[in-house]
Amino acid sequence: MSVIEALIFGIVQGISEFLPISSTAHIIIAQFIFGTTFSGLSFEVILHLGSIVAVVLYFRRDCIRLVNTFFRYLSNRSPQDRPDFFFGIYIIIATIITGVLGIFLEDFFAETMKTPVFIASALAITGIFLIIIEKFHQIGNRTEKEMTFLDSVVVGLAQTLAVFPGISRSGSTLIAALLSGLNRETAVRYSFLLSIPVILGSSVLAFDDLNAGNLGTFGTLPLIVAFLASLISSWIGIVWLIQFLNKGRLIYFALYCFLLAIIVVTMLNNGTVTSVN
Repeated sequence: MSVIEALIFGIVQGISEFLPISSTAHIIIAQFIFGTTFSGLSFEVILHLGSIVAVVLYFRRDCIRLVNTFFRYLSNRSPQDRPDFFFGIYIIIATIITGVLGIFLEDFFAETMKTPVFIASALAITGIFLIIIEKFHQIGNRTEKEMTFLDSVVVGLAQTLAVFPGISRSGSTLIAALLSGLNRETAVRYSFLLSIPVILGSSVLAFDDLNAGNLGTFGTLPLIVAFLASLISSWIGIVWLIQFLNKGRLIYFALYCFLLAIIVVTMLNNGTVTSVN
């Protein structure tokens, strides 16, 4: 892999990971364009680690506060720590749901779903729900203090759908959170913080590929470039999404999903997708 290819893959991963446009679909298209397939998951782990570092750095204050108040509430049951404690619980619940169901679904269905028609359909469905949220659904006003166990279950189930190529993890969690009645700020914060254990967990499960020495086939410099590109572009993607949501512009992401769906069908309709790992 050349440095330029590594740079492009890193940028594609970073920008698309946190926007509601499916990073999987974008990586598959990039692989098709360059005629590249990844041996195992080792390179994808590097890309995802860049995204994890970006979101942890961006939400570092939230992460530190949640961890501190979570354990502090366990020891003193302070009422002021209760909202953060249960917010942490809701992150754990959604993560467990995603982890358990995600592993099952990925083993049985994910590979068979990597077809142009399925990916395009998933992108189109994402676009439709983004339009529903933007144009036909009144955004709620519930904050994390009003969140419930049911909210975490709904968002966790929605996040599980991201195991299917073309379904955006950030998009599915954001849509589910907004449909549940959470306000924009809480929905975005919950979606981003949920990404940390989910992406980290999926990366840990792929560590066998790292131990197998698959990284050596890519070269040290391309890996470093891919990691840094993913980190920087992920940060940009986070900032960009928050700004767009504050201005209520999900419709643009919906239109992009429709456009990408058309590109997937027209570009990848020769079955190339099915051979991508």
